[in-house]
Amino acid sequence: MEAFATGPRATVRVPATSANLGPGFDSLGLALDLCDVVSAEATSGTAVAVEVQGEGEGTVPLDERHLVAATMLRTFKHLGLSAPGLKIKCRNRIPHARGLGSSSAAIVAGIMLADALAGAGMTRTQKLVLASEIEGHPDNVAPCLLGGFTIAYTTEDGAKAITLDPSPRVHPWAFVPQSKGLTSVARAALPEKVPHADAVFNLSRSALLAAAITHHPSRLFEATDDRLHQSYRAKGMPESTHLLRALRSAGIAAAISGAGPTVLALTVDDARVPEVPAGFEAMRLDVADGAVQVATSPNE
Repeated sequence: MEAFATGPRATVRVPATSANLGPGFDSLGLALDLCDVVSAEATSGTAVAVEVQGEGEGTVPLDERHLVAATMLRTFKHLGLSAPGLKIKCRNRIPHARGLGSSSAAIVAGIMLADALAGAGMTRTQKLVLASEIEGHPDNVAPCLLGGFTIAYTTEDGAKAITLDPSPRVHPWAFVPQSKGLTSVARAALPEKVPHADAVFNLSRSALLAAAITHHPSRLFEATDDRLHQSYRAKGMPESTHLLRALRSAGIAAAISGAGPTVLALTVDDARVPEVPAGFEAMRLDVADGAVQVATSPNE
């Protein structure tokens, strides 16, 4: 336990995220002000105990298989440290399996908690590389860690990202369905090859989106169009696809959030959204800052 010089307890707050944003498949993401708060305490021995309140309560494992715990154990190993016992408490608000980055939030929380308990002083770049390795792609972990609107990419040295501040005129809405989805199923629906024209289309829209979301919100509708992934996944989420088409028919910049089935709309100023269909919850959210370590009382 001597390695854990910063003390036995740490707490972090991690935001929900929406990836792709239409054309930016596996590269663009947005942090949303809907946060999980996760605490971890180093204990004697090697036992891992997890308590969950809110989303996932009663359905996720409560031992070392829990994603926060598994990530902490992997991070300790990455740091060359023997893991202590762990007592983890999750207060979750991010819906699970809805395309709002719940797994990325858990991974980022686990890395930050392990780093805090160990006093390792990992840089954000190091955290992003490790988080992307665990998640498999950086589009959700980047905005979760860095906040705002992020452009993520991979190099020989691992994942990297830059963050930009969206225009204050842009207001995200998340339309969260009761039904769940699996990223693995959504990815399996994608073809191995796409037409060259569709790739060019998405390249232009992704570049436009970076400009639209920061300085030219009037271009958001055009900028959120996509030809690479949403149409191929449509059969697996018919209700979400119907809502997506309804929003776009009303002139609202909308896209499937991540692998779905949540639908994200980016409204400008006070633009109104159509009435939400049955089976969806509408959530007007702010753009969030990235994951942060927060103070915690000794007796929490």
